[in-house]
Amino acid sequence: MSHRPSSGLAAVSTALLAMSRHLEVRDVLKTIVASARELLDAEYAALGVPDDHGGFAQFVVDGVSDAQWKAIGPLPRQHGILAAMLRDAKTERLADVRKDPRFEGWPSAHPDMSDFLGLPIKDGDETIGALFLANKRCPRTSSGRDGCGFTEDDEELLSILAQHAAIALTNARLYERSRELTIAEERSRLAHELHDAVSQKLFSLRLTAQAAAALVDRDPARAKGELQQVAMLAAEAADELRAAVVELRPAALDEDGLVNTLRTHIQVLDRAHTARVTFDSRGVRALPAAQEEALLRVAQEALHNALRHSGADQVDVVLIRRGQGVALSVTDNGQGFEPRTIRRAGRHLGLVSMRDRASGVGGKLTVQSAPGKGTTIEMEVPGG
Repeated sequence: MSHRPSSGLAAVSTALLAMSRHLEVRDVLKTIVASARELLDAEYAALGVPDDHGGFAQFVVDGVSDAQWKAIGPLPRQHGILAAMLRDAKTERLADVRKDPRFEGWPSAHPDMSDFLGLPIKDGDETIGALFLANKRCPRTSSGRDGCGFTEDDEELLSILAQHAAIALTNARLYERSRELTIAEERSRLAHELHDAVSQKLFSLRLTAQAAAALVDRDPARAKGELQQVAMLAAEAADELRAAVVELRPAALDEDGLVNTLRTHIQVLDRAHTARVTFDSRGVRALPAAQEEALLRVAQEALHNALRHSGADQVDVVLIRRGQGVALSVTDNGQGFEPRTIRRAGRHLGLVSMRDRASGVGGKLTVQSAPGKGTTIEMEVPGG
């Protein structure tokens, strides 16, 4: 490990501690990749988490710029060397990956790679990821990269890192799952409380209204009293509903704010779907609670449409400051639809509900789409 600038126990310890600090899966993946690249002094590092459909649910890279990544295109499929690591669950150390007979399917914009080191990340018997590095950085000779490449020491160190990566990734998954279950349990509890409280009020309201109707002709004074009771019960039911809505506000919004809540939600979707889902936020300030919740709900609805109905393999969510307010856009490259049939599409895609949410907080919602050209849903709110 003589070529490694940050070699030694201290460097390994630093990498392992960094992995253990994060609880979100995406953050753990990024830390693993960055740590592996630094420890083994490689130009490029990547980690793929496979899905059940021949692709990758998540694919994280280090050493590749945003512009390069965008030019490369969609996430890779499970083929070539990557498929071999996932299928055979063994380490691959190659002097030149391009000369391997399994080398295939690399996009033209992909960075040039030669020496290669990759291995599976395993949780027991399950392969939960593939970690690989390319282009060992070491002094060039007059003849180029002769004698440069990953060593047995590098392979051993990466194996140790992968074992700890499996633990960190498994813990992060358990944390996210636990959080999802906690939210689901809390919503179930609130739903039962809402059903019990409001149902009782509505039942009393119906009986009182029936009594008032029966008294209108023969005892108008008593009927008036019953109608006053109806008004009181209706007000109480409205208060119950209002309190439930406030309590149902996503807890993460209060804890993490709109930007972090939306980012976490999109990271989960990016992992769960074969389509790539990205998020970008610029200059966003805190907004009134009602506006933040409306933006989150519209984003969730638009993402659901894009991932379930549009056939898109790329969905981009952008949240930016606009004046004193915020503009949200959700853009997919799916099949799109004809705007002239917007009423029919609106019923199918929940556009009516999204427009109601936007107008309810003083905002507006616009939809741009065309057959074969994808869809963009934008919502703007004025701020407070």
